[in-house]
Formats: sequence, structure tokens, C-alpha cells
Amino acid sequence: MNNGFVNQEVKNNISEITFGHPKSNSLPGEILELLAKTILAAGKDISIKAILLKSEGDRAFCAGASFDELLLIEELNASKKFFGGFAKVLNAMRSCGKIIIVRVQGKTTGGGVGIACAADYCFATKDAEMALTELNLGIGPFVIGPYVERKMGKSAYIAMSIDADFRSADWCAKHDVYHSVSENIAEMDQEIEQFLKKLATRSTDALALIKKVSWNGTENLELVMPARIEMSASLILKESAKKNIELIKERLRAK
Repeated sequence: MNNGFVNQEVKNNISEITFGHPKSNSLPGEILELLAKTILAAGKDISIKAILLKSEGDRAFCAGASFDELLLIEELNASKKFFGGFAKVLNAMRSCGKIIIVRVQGKTTGGGVGIACAADYCFATKDAEMALTELNLGIGPFVIGPYVERKMGKSAYIAMSIDADFRSADWCAKHDVYHSVSENIAEMDQEIEQFLKKLATRSTDALALIKKVSWNGTENLELVMPARIEMSASLILKESAKKNIELIKERLRAK
């Protein structure tokens, strides 16, 4: 069974971290753990000035939680461990000490929205629509919620949580999630290349302080996260949630 991958390559003092999974770059627990560890390791490398976080392919950026793994979870501790994996990734992005640039080439849902919102700078294409689809499963975007709310504001976060509809890339830019929206992937990658060239010449100490200042006041996230994890972990164990996931998988297979 192909459970995906996480790769890292350092170019010109920039760590390029790529994750991938054959099912729309969804994130099983194993990939979440590896992604968090890779981000933290890059943060400790004094030669690295910034991190570019991206997914493979030219379609979906990230489909969020792995449906296959969610269906296998049968008890609370395992469920908490899985959702805790998303918390680890987001906390690594927050606390690693390096500026993180995220590249969003296509649609993203659920946990992928959390990753985009935890970016310090985010590039996207016009096709990079975004939705919080957790309510379709019978849960809510509780773990990623503080990161999404920090970026776009409480009202927008709650609205997305309730209607579970996709927002356009322009909407995401207007709500401060995307900082650059390109016509296509080629143009976006050109923009990113030029951006990273400039960033590689900047003061390492200044970049680190910008990171520190920008996340000032978020220290309480680690305190609220256990309760957020339990919200999702307990709801996904309900039989109704399992049925919802199966129905969504059937619809996806029928496409």
C-alpha cells in the first residue's frame, strides 16, 4: 500500500519540503509525523534561511485527512493520536523558527487549509479553491481552527465551517490566506523562484525575528489543542461519521 512520502532538498539555503500521496495528497498519520519532524529538523539547521512547503503533482494541494485511515480508527486513543498529528504539523510550522512559504497549486480541503493558513507567506494559482469540509464527515475543523481563524478572522472561519463550500483563490487572497495568486502553475513557480532568490540574501537573524514577532501571542495554542483534538477524535468514532466517509468515498469513485 502506497502511504505517500515526504522529501526534503536544500537549495541555496532554502529547504524545499515536498509531501505527496496518491489520493489527492491526503495525509495519513505516518506522513503527518514525518512532515512535522522534517519541518522541525529544518528549523534547527543554521544554514537554512527559510522553508518552502509544497505537495506533488499539478492538481490538488491537499485533501486533508486520509479517509482510509479514518475508517480504521476504532478507539479514542488512536483517534487522538491521528488528529494530534495535524496539531504537530501546524505547531512545527509555528515554532520551527524559520519563515515558511507554502505553495498551493490546486484545490485544498480540511487539514490542507490549516497548512496554508499556518504559512508565513503563501503562493497560489487561480485554481486553488479552498473549503473546510469537515462538517460533511460529521466533525468540525477544530484542530486547524485556531490557525485558520488567526489568518482570516473568526467570522470567515465560522462561515466556512458551517457551509463547507469552496472559496475562490481571489476570496482567499482578500481574506489574507494567499499573498500571491498566479494565472497558472508555471507563473506561480516563476514568482516563487524569484521570491526565494531574494529571501536567500536576507539576514538570517532578521528573518528569525520576523517569524518570532509574527507569531507573538500564539503561545496558548498548545494549551487549547488537547481539547480541540478530543473534539474531532470523539466525533469521528460515531457510526454516522463512518457512514458519511463511506458515502463520500463512493461519490469520489463514481466520478
